[in-house]
Amino acid sequence: MGFAMTQEHGNGAGGPARRAGDKGRYGRLSRERVLLAALEVVDRDGLAGLSMRKLGAELGVEAMALYRYAPSKDALLDGLVEEFWLQVDLELGRDLDDPGGAAESKRRPTEPPGWQPGLHRIARATYGVALRHPHVVPLLATRLLATPLARRPLPVLRSDERVLALLYAYGFAEPEAIRIHRRFTAWLLGFILVELRAMDDDPEEPDPAFRLGLHRIPVGELPRLRASALGLADRGGPDELAAGLEALLVGDSG
Repeated sequence: MGFAMTQEHGNGAGGPARRAGDKGRYGRLSRERVLLAALEVVDRDGLAGLSMRKLGAELGVEAMALYRYAPSKDALLDGLVEEFWLQVDLELGRDLDDPGGAAESKRRPTEPPGWQPGLHRIARATYGVALRHPHVVPLLATRLLATPLARRPLPVLRSDERVLALLYAYGFAEPEAIRIHRRFTAWLLGFILVELRAMDDDPEEPDPAFRLGLHRIPVGELPRLRASALGLADRGGPDELAAGLEALLVGDSG
């Protein structure tokens, strides 16, 4: 991912040397503050632009001070995913004491109750957070592949718990709940990854064909892809997300 995670020392660009203390320009550091700052850097500069040196400069501390809160590359990446799902929690107004989960508690007055509308609300909230933090989206897949279930941050596990709690509350037995959970998760993450994949070859180019770099795609070998590229570059949006989810859930009953 081009991620720099070396233990950086020294005084930066000629500035005064500092101890590796954890009190920066915004006061005493905390894990939450470090992860939120990392999210801001990634939103602005992408994953490749995040390093411990840059994150330390963002917070006004020496890079070494950050290792207390993110002791490794994997820990920082997992922390970004954690912040993503915490924002989904906020979108939904999480309340796991309600057997229907947060999705049911946030139901719009004009929407019917039920597990299917609940899943649609979770999907909409997740999609909205993904649009705000597109550079974090690849980590939703790669960290699932790299991090065992029991070692994932609690907000990540809570995203699974929310779906299962909703399905169990509406009477599904375990095998059916697992099957729907798997189907829902695969569609939601797959849709978001396709929706936010990199497409522009030259983002500053006003002409759509040159912006996508269609001249780089050999028309003789890939005629259908080249002809469809402009359409593929368009986002399906929440309506397409909902339509695909609806099609997956047809035939299930609670």
